[in-house]
Amino acid sequence: MKEGAIQAESAAEAPAVEKPAGRLRKGKARLILMLSVPLIIALAGLYLWLGSGRWVSTDNAYVQLDMVSISAEVTGPIVEVAVKENDKVRKGDLLFRIDPRPYRIALAAAEAEIASARVQVGKLEAESVGTGADIQGASANLAFAERAFGRQAELLQRGFTTRARYDEAQHGVQEAKERLANARAEAGIKRAALADGGAGAQPAVAAAIAARDKALLDLQRTEVRAPADGYVSQTERLQVGNAAVPGLPLVSLVRSGEVWIEANYKETDLDRMAPGQPAEVSLDAYPDTRIKAHVASIGRGTGSEFSVLPAQNASGNWVKVTQRLPVRIAIDGDPGRPLLAGLSAKVSVDTKAPPAARAGR
Repeated sequence: MKEGAIQAESAAEAPAVEKPAGRLRKGKARLILMLSVPLIIALAGLYLWLGSGRWVSTDNAYVQLDMVSISAEVTGPIVEVAVKENDKVRKGDLLFRIDPRPYRIALAAAEAEIASARVQVGKLEAESVGTGADIQGASANLAFAERAFGRQAELLQRGFTTRARYDEAQHGVQEAKERLANARAEAGIKRAALADGGAGAQPAVAAAIAARDKALLDLQRTEVRAPADGYVSQTERLQVGNAAVPGLPLVSLVRSGEVWIEANYKETDLDRMAPGQPAEVSLDAYPDTRIKAHVASIGRGTGSEFSVLPAQNASGNWVKVTQRLPVRIAIDGDPGRPLLAGLSAKVSVDTKAPPAARAGR
């Protein structure tokens, strides 16, 4: 009985011994929690204070690539299309072909004009040689007429001829002079017609050659080729049978090469921003990817200043609006993901970094 009573008393006293130890542990946890929360708040405040104003961010940013709008330079129906949407092409690859038959005919006609002009030049050269003989003949006739007139004048003084023959001889001298003058004028005209038109060509031949070169250029332009390496886009207008009109865009080429981000920052964010400062780019398409970059340049004007119809603020109902300026962000190295034109991005620039750190990039 006594042993059972002792065990019961021990079991009753055990919880009483453990209660103070549990309370001690709870007190320590409460103390640690009370001290850590203010410490965390203080550290967070210190971080925000140190980093305050360091990073300037905007989500009004987009990926940009050079794009070329390609149109035909001659008129005609499209007879061949050599590319499809998003095809990769190299500089000089054929994109589409315009019906070349009218331009081949024009080239043949221009070649015929050159041959005709050369025939005309040959005739002019022969006529020019003939004018030289005419001048010699007219000179001889003038000399003969002058001698005959001299004889008649001498005979008239002696009384062995009539006044009529004297006048006739004088008139013959005048006619001979006129024929010589006409022969010399004709020779001058022939020489002018054979004048050098540049590069050793006679003017008519030079004009025909220029027309031939124009016809050849038009024929070459019936084949529209890629002006640079890149990717073909917007090919829906490239259909066989469609009419190509000069100046009307038919296809676009997204050039391979430099990619940049155009970030439109508020004017109030540009106080400490300068070219060369490091930046970080994240794209909506690749939210887990962070791309290293830097500020390449800051635009020379707001977007509204470069619009077709700039805003006119000299009015009574003017409202001040914070303007945005385009900032060009250059990508550092390989981004690791394909950067497509027009992708939305978020750009953060470290405005406290020294611009000279990337001035040599």
